[in-house]
Amino acid sequence: MPVKYLGWLVEIIYQDQAGKITKRRIQIKSIRSGMIKADDLLSGQPRTFRESGLLAWHPIKTAVKGA
Repeated sequence: MPVKYLGWLVEIIYQDQAGKITKRRIQIKSIRSGMIKADDLLSGQPRTFRESGLLAWHPIKTAVKGA
């Protein structure tokens, strides 16, 4: 995942080490040494993901206030 996504809201498809695939909405906090630290938007909890486990990702479009 490119560093340009730092601070962005992103939806990911992720496969953990056990092979379980999940879809999550996260806010990227840091990307370093193949690890992504982010806040999970559903649970509100911090999470760490292995970059190698990312199957897909895309930025989440947010509504513009006052539009």
